[in-house]
Amino acid sequence: MSTLLALDTATEACSVALLHDGKVTSHYEVIPRLHAQKLLPMIQQLLADAGTTLKAVDAIAFGRGPGAFTGVRIAIGVVQGLAFALERPVLPVSNLAVLAQRALREHGATQVAAAIDARMDEVYWGCYREEAGEMRLQGHEAVLAPELAALPAGAEGSWFGAGTGWGYAERIGLKPYTLDAGMLPHAEDLLTLARFAWARGEAIVADLAQPVYLRDKVATPKKPAV
Repeated sequence: MSTLLALDTATEACSVALLHDGKVTSHYEVIPRLHAQKLLPMIQQLLADAGTTLKAVDAIAFGRGPGAFTGVRIAIGVVQGLAFALERPVLPVSNLAVLAQRALREHGATQVAAAIDARMDEVYWGCYREEAGEMRLQGHEAVLAPELAALPAGAEGSWFGAGTGWGYAERIGLKPYTLDAGMLPHAEDLLTLARFAWARGEAIVADLAQPVYLRDKVATPKKPAV
């Protein structure tokens, strides 16, 4: 039976989760600007509480963004350090997907419009639908002005709004049947998504672990016209 470790520091929340001997345990704290100091001790405590060590871990999952630049980089730095030392693969997971998975777990929401406040008057945006217990992306993730946030083509039915981006609810055209604008990604839900990815053989070597900021695409200078 696989042992998977998951961690996330992409938002104000810092959380870790562990699947070991078929049991899931997790620790979650909202601790802005303290992620770098708290993450490794949280991992060590979680492993100790489960009666195991890092050597037992088969793969490490992490929130690869979008989210706070510094927070995402902290997660990747720790994950790469651990994965290189242990010679283990990693599982990058979208933080918007993690939000959607949490909405499914806590609210039973099967269609979720996930939004994270991206600052600069923008939101990170992604829409997800539940398929066999897993929240799957519909359309594409993007960073955009709240007024431009919309459901993907062909989407229908009622939607749940999850995440801090819904602080801009009055500017978003979609009107969810209910929303939780205080929801942050939780490593327990990241672990759930990682288990699906692990079963599909989607783990990658640590060298390939890259952050996904979404804003990179927007910030790329346009080539001059010829």
